[in-house]
Amino acid sequence: MHTGILFWIGFHVVVFLLLAVDLFVLHRKERAISVKEAAVSSAVWVALSLAFAGYIHTVEGPAKGVEFLAGYVIEYSLSADNLFLFIMIFAYFEVPARYQHRVLVWGILGALAMRGAMIGLGMELVRRFEWILYGFGVFLVLTGLRMFARSKEPAPGENPVIRLCRKMPRVTPDFHGRNFLAWTAAGWMLTPLALALVAIDVMDLLFAVDSIPAVFAVTTDPFIVYTSNVCAIVGLRSLYFLLAGVAGRFKHLHYGVAAVLTFIGLKMLLAGVIHIPAAASIGVVGLLLGATVVWSLVADG
Repeated sequence: MHTGILFWIGFHVVVFLLLAVDLFVLHRKERAISVKEAAVSSAVWVALSLAFAGYIHTVEGPAKGVEFLAGYVIEYSLSADNLFLFIMIFAYFEVPARYQHRVLVWGILGALAMRGAMIGLGMELVRRFEWILYGFGVFLVLTGLRMFARSKEPAPGENPVIRLCRKMPRVTPDFHGRNFLAWTAAGWMLTPLALALVAIDVMDLLFAVDSIPAVFAVTTDPFIVYTSNVCAIVGLRSLYFLLAGVAGRFKHLHYGVAAVLTFIGLKMLLAGVIHIPAAASIGVVGLLLGATVVWSLVADG
């Protein structure tokens, strides 16, 4: 496996360089992101991820390339439902559209650090206790069934994470431009922009509890698990702005996500009886999500 220290350094340098260019060059001036721009940006990030899959296919072989692609598709598809909650968080904190991109980019940096730690912990648990994969399977099935029973997203104000953010000390109710911290008569204070960032990072951490075990269903290779997660996460903010513009048209998408979680959980539980190749998993995930997208569009008229 091509996992030398130079590779890991190079991989992170490229990722952070791309994020820096996006934040400090392409979006140096705060402005609202249009649906068209989000679609182009999403296509670019997906193309870069597919190119990386091609690199893995060439260097590590076809099997690893397919595993990466399966992990990427699973992580990217499960993130779609999470982004709808991000929409509600921005609405709850009344974050102006021109500042949302900044919050999401910094949120992604926090998510990368937290998910890296969680993947490391998960891999160590799998190494020491292989049976824990069955525990992950049960958890994913139960999570999927719970999502099937959910009729609607809970109001952001009812979420304990967001309530806790609202109660944080030294918070100013006013926005101070693009700043997360502001100097006031009472000293340094957090702004609502900072609260939105904290809420999004904490919620992403909670969502990772579902998505990271799901990737273990197709591979337990730490290289594949980590890089597929990173490639999916860095494209999330573009996907967010794409979905934010048409969110009302995908009212049934969470059923597709629930079906994906249930399928992956069952795949893990039945691994000793039925072997489902990574390529087949990609097809099933695409079919389930595609079906709910069509259902949402037809139901919406």
